[in-house]
Amino acid sequence: MENELMEPNQGSPGSPPTEGIWGAIARYFDFAAHRTTFRAETLAGLTTFMTMAYILVVNPLILSNAIFLNESGDLFAELVMATAIAAAIGTLLMALIAKYPFAMAPGMGMNAFFAFSVVLGLGIDWRVALAAVLVEGILFILLSVTGARSYLITAVPEAIKMATTVGIGLFLAYIGLSGNVETGGAGLIVASEGTLTAFGSLRAPQTLLALFGLFFTVFLMVRQVRGALLWGILGTSILGWVLQASPRPDGVFAIPTPPVDLVGQAFVGFSGIGANFWDFVVVVLVFLFVDMFDTIGTLTGVGTQAGFIDSQGRLPRANQALLADAIATTSGAVLGTSTVTTYIESGAGVAEGGRTGFTSVVVALLFTLAIFFTPLFQAIPGFATASALLLVGVLMMTCITRINWNDLSEAVPAFLTIFLIPFSFSIAEGLAAGFIAYPLIKVFQGRQSQVPVATWVLAGIFLIRFIFKGLGLG
Repeated sequence: MENELMEPNQGSPGSPPTEGIWGAIARYFDFAAHRTTFRAETLAGLTTFMTMAYILVVNPLILSNAIFLNESGDLFAELVMATAIAAAIGTLLMALIAKYPFAMAPGMGMNAFFAFSVVLGLGIDWRVALAAVLVEGILFILLSVTGARSYLITAVPEAIKMATTVGIGLFLAYIGLSGNVETGGAGLIVASEGTLTAFGSLRAPQTLLALFGLFFTVFLMVRQVRGALLWGILGTSILGWVLQASPRPDGVFAIPTPPVDLVGQAFVGFSGIGANFWDFVVVVLVFLFVDMFDTIGTLTGVGTQAGFIDSQGRLPRANQALLADAIATTSGAVLGTSTVTTYIESGAGVAEGGRTGFTSVVVALLFTLAIFFTPLFQAIPGFATASALLLVGVLMMTCITRINWNDLSEAVPAFLTIFLIPFSFSIAEGLAAGFIAYPLIKVFQGRQSQVPVATWVLAGIFLIRFIFKGLGLG
């Protein structure tokens, strides 16, 4: 029995153990082939968690605008637990099924789309919105198992994929900067009768603190401090508490609140699909598209960084990784949160030496432990998260260079997508406009043969939805 839980550093220095539980773990994740150790994998897991732990604050804050019983924020504690558990389940699935050091959590952009576009914009009940996430997850599973996802991926033009990422980045930045100061938001962008929007007042302490948080976080990022977004949020929050610009936390540690009002509500939402059928269809498609090419893009990017991509440009066990992502989205919907996806922040752990699924196991354990610190997360104000939303937007803007601006058949649909996502406050509207414009402009150029049949079909679905909305039929 004394050898059953032997220390992970047993054996020669730096080599993985060969006996007991630790030895079995090392063999399962093939430490020897990846030339890694428990210490390296654990440090990588901690690094990845620190870089993406901000989601435990930001996701509940965003979803609280739409998911509540009586008033905004009354399910915040449950949303923290749903976020953490969904992230832990997804990341553990990635570890055990695909054995990659990639972490998952509810995706930025999709949570904003869920709250502001679907629930608040379209007036769809949040339970129905969760049903849409559940359906998207199930479709993603089927596409991953059957291999049919490749047909759907080719149906989305590359310009629209890149434009959607850029548009979501602008959308997140707009949400972060336009929060109402009366409810703890940044107030950097405010409503204006004359110009629709305008720059906010610097006399508001929340706005000044948001600016402080932005430059503080940028300083941490350019100095390459691990977890810069998280430290920026915490630093700005602490300053806000000291200056009494926002209420201090009631505590730091507490027994977690089970998401009893969230679990299973996705199934309840199926009863409300009929009233918004075409909107529901479009919402499912948007969730599916963004989840797929966000996941594939992240897997490719981080996989390349880690040296996993083979000579033919393929990621080994890609199907397993996509399946883990799809199952995570499905379980997240059942728990009561928006689409779960693979995080680009996984690259931070890879940079620290993470090469196997044990890195993801560490991340999953840390997400599980985080649910005991809900009071701290609950006291973090909106102005403290503005910097994270803005800087995530900055990072997503890099895709704009991959759009061919010299070809109007690519540039116009891309621009419409980028422009309409933030200014219509809806990813669906921007994606729909881009999808409809793309094949039409190709026809104008006499290049209709370059448009896949699946692209025409999807453009038709978006167009039908616009027609029905114009006629007031759904």
